[in-house]
Amino acid sequence: MQTRELYIGIMSGTSLDGADAVLADLSSPHPRLLGSAYIAFDDELRQELLALSIGGASNELERAGRVSITLTKVFHDAALGALKQSNVATNQVSAIGCHGQTVRHRPEFGFTIQLGNPSLLAELSGIPVVADFRNRDIAAGGQGAPLVPAFHKSIFHSPQKDRVIVNIGGIANLTYLHRNGDVIGFDCGPGNILMDAWTEQHLGRPYDDAGIWATTGEKQSELFDMMWQEPYFHKPPPKSTGRERFNLEWLESMSISKYQHQDVQRTLLHLTAYGIAHGIHNHCGATQQVFLCGGGAKNSALREALQNMLPNIQVTTTQALGIPVMQVEALAFAWLAQQTLHGKPGNLPMVTGARHSSVLGAIYAK
Repeated sequence: MQTRELYIGIMSGTSLDGADAVLADLSSPHPRLLGSAYIAFDDELRQELLALSIGGASNELERAGRVSITLTKVFHDAALGALKQSNVATNQVSAIGCHGQTVRHRPEFGFTIQLGNPSLLAELSGIPVVADFRNRDIAAGGQGAPLVPAFHKSIFHSPQKDRVIVNIGGIANLTYLHRNGDVIGFDCGPGNILMDAWTEQHLGRPYDDAGIWATTGEKQSELFDMMWQEPYFHKPPPKSTGRERFNLEWLESMSISKYQHQDVQRTLLHLTAYGIAHGIHNHCGATQQVFLCGGGAKNSALREALQNMLPNIQVTTTQALGIPVMQVEALAFAWLAQQTLHGKPGNLPMVTGARHSSVLGAIYAK
């Protein structure tokens, strides 16, 4: 009987909504999910993370240190939730792969910052922790992101069909899986980040559920054209981006005060869908299937817009491949932790632009 290899993966993304954790058996090529948990960030933590992400907050170093401790306790609760759901003891788990919370991503300057305290997580959980995945790729000249394409290739590749996996979190990123094994991956641009910020500002809600508010508005072509002039959209991969570029200040520079709020939301939804479709049309060859994951995969208006822009391509979600949409990224970091413990590379230089493949992450013993 094959020995189980159990790993926990924890992910909290640009949307700053909470932490997802999964427990998976990675002893075979296709992961078997055993448990999962989601812990939402409370408003105080979310606002503190937002302030640190935007920059310019006073006393940033101390605030970052304090927030890292708070975050780590949330990460631990999420890990415990996944363990309890599966009735697995901590001593059966090989490691926790924890991405941490990105608050600054500046590969052009040679650094990226993810908050969290992996030493504390190892102490609290009694499980080895693998963290700090991105910096080794950046040290090798890469973007440090996206890292999930290596995982996508491992479990989603098809030798019969060209596929694209699109994660729509705060930022939208795609992985093109050519049937011959070649991989392209990059950040397309904003995912939910601008839509969420605009919804929170004008409706007092964290997101536009199913895109319903957006459907009450009309796309404003003049506004979209101004948005599409952003140089990032026209830069070839490898490339990655984040809240440093796409934020409310960026949006407000478009003279949006003359537009109805719901029209701005509809235009932002169009921008997200168009950015993804543009990336697929320009860099992903004869794609036959698109599988969505992340929070944006639950936005039915966004899915419909994307399908309309890709009329000859099947657009569905990773649920069709056996992985729930909200668990793909957390599962990716469980897999990356396994790669680290096995001494195997976790990055794809063709995706990140690194000079070579590398074993990613730092290991914190229990």
